[in-house]
Amino acid sequence: MEYTAGRADVAVIGAGHAGIEAALASARLGCETVIFTMNLDSVGNMPCNPAIGGTAKGHLVRELSCLGGQMPVSADLACIQYRMLNLGKGPAVHSLRAQADRREYQKIMKGVLERQERLRLVQAEIAEIRTENGAVSAVVTRSGAVWACKAAIVCTGTYLRGRTVTGDVTEESGPDGMHASGPLTDCLLDLGLSLRRFKTGTPPRINARSVDFSKMELQPGDAEPEPFTFDSDVVPENRAVCWLTYTNERTHEIIRSSLHRSPLYSGVISGVGPRYCPSIETKIVTFPDKKRHQLFVEPMGLGTEELYLQGLSSSLPEDVQVEMVHSIEGLEHAEIQRYAYAIEYDCVDPTELKLTLEARNIPGLYGAGQFNGSSGYEEAAAQGFAAGVNAALKLLGREPMILDRAGSYIGTLIDDLVTRGTNEPYRMMTSRSEYRLYLRQDNADIRLCGVGHGLGLISDERYQRVLDKYESVKRETARLETAFVPPTEELNAFLTGHGQPAVTTGVSLANLIRRPQLDYASTAPFDPARPELPRAVAKEVEIGLKYAGYIEKQTRQIREFRRLEEKKLPPDIDYNAIQGLRLEARQKLSRIRPDNLGQATRISGVSPADAAALMVYLSK
Repeated sequence: MEYTAGRADVAVIGAGHAGIEAALASARLGCETVIFTMNLDSVGNMPCNPAIGGTAKGHLVRELSCLGGQMPVSADLACIQYRMLNLGKGPAVHSLRAQADRREYQKIMKGVLERQERLRLVQAEIAEIRTENGAVSAVVTRSGAVWACKAAIVCTGTYLRGRTVTGDVTEESGPDGMHASGPLTDCLLDLGLSLRRFKTGTPPRINARSVDFSKMELQPGDAEPEPFTFDSDVVPENRAVCWLTYTNERTHEIIRSSLHRSPLYSGVISGVGPRYCPSIETKIVTFPDKKRHQLFVEPMGLGTEELYLQGLSSSLPEDVQVEMVHSIEGLEHAEIQRYAYAIEYDCVDPTELKLTLEARNIPGLYGAGQFNGSSGYEEAAAQGFAAGVNAALKLLGREPMILDRAGSYIGTLIDDLVTRGTNEPYRMMTSRSEYRLYLRQDNADIRLCGVGHGLGLISDERYQRVLDKYESVKRETARLETAFVPPTEELNAFLTGHGQPAVTTGVSLANLIRRPQLDYASTAPFDPARPELPRAVAKEVEIGLKYAGYIEKQTRQIREFRRLEEKKLPPDIDYNAIQGLRLEARQKLSRIRPDNLGQATRISGVSPADAAALMVYLSK
């Protein structure tokens, strides 16, 4: 029996990392919002690794901080160990990763949703999305509650027709034993969306008291941890450690001898798995000559003894998992608390979405997170924020927020999914960006706080502090360019001691800092007029000096990129009528309907000759 339950501007389906950001962004922009979850106890759940950030993923979280997202704020309150990755490489790939207290993170996120004005949190399964005149008009729960709405954002994660697989045991299930969502798949198909089947997996979880840590390598946090949030009062603190151990030939032999029982190789699993986070059995088959694979042993939180075995994802039978785990050094007597499983789920072809993450052919319907074919909490949160913002902006009659790939990793993520699509769970990596030296995590504030301020999600005071920070960077850089050091014995001894040639004439402090073995801090003894600067300002000064030539080159590339992005393509353009376009290009362009010439050139199947034909068409 159906009944009228309520009315909202925006309905968000799912309260995982995508749904949380979507709902909060919508409500904070002034729209009446309702968010549905299968179970209130699963809000903000981390069914996979208990961590936030990582290579390129940390960039996404830092960018959310500057736009007004919630993940970085909650992460800094719940994280228990911080590590900056890739410090042995250049600043473009430095990425923050932090272990989170899984349950504390969930508690924080649930509380934020419950306290947010204009937002209702409801436990219910959405079974249907209704349309009127082709546009979203309501969502309906499985129990028959009808919620009228003007926009719906699908953030179903791995719940949509979810199926878990361990050996030959399969269950219709979402993660962590939650029940799956079934009817919504049929509704989405009836609406004309094209769905596909993806897969992901988790490793076993073990009890810490059964582990011999003396046989493992300690992985401490950073001595001076940095938070995800910019300009935050929260001081990050390392309250836990991780450990490192390895598989061995015995482990590999156990896996090889059990491959006939693996659902990955027996045909039980049909979904496409993630390329960059494969199961341990896939690693053994793909890299037969590799003698060992590293495993990170990570705490699930401060209030539990449960440990996560990062790198040991599997869908092998339980008895094989026990034998496999016990073959690993330090885990000989490990007690498994949760067995590993693979999970298959339905998701949409993201090329059916616009850059706003709204469905091309269903006004008011948006997608975010794993529903869009991505993997990872951070990718989900970034998309959820974008979808929530754009749904709200559309209803408020404001211009959409479209972040381009030259200005953010969030823009790169969305453009990759919508323009190029994905045939496997998409993971963000620094190598996916052509402009990664410019899109660093350290300068996300100057890149994006202006956008967040324009939306109304970043305060005037915070934005002014960002502008003041970079004015300080500019002043200090100019001072270093004009401050010279004479060629003293002390200076030359310092230079030769750092493997640098001595000087015979005066040299600017800027040029000293540009030398490979030197930096801003080490040149302080030769700079008596140096002002006291915050660490973040000094870092920006140093990066700007050392990479000035490369940054200028990338800035020129960005200008050319944006020149093509400014060449808009009419939404009703008839590509079949454009002379010079190949058949494949006509088909792809007609289906994806790119917003501009730059986006058109990134579509698979559109050649440079096709792009030239479009240029000719636009010039007419």
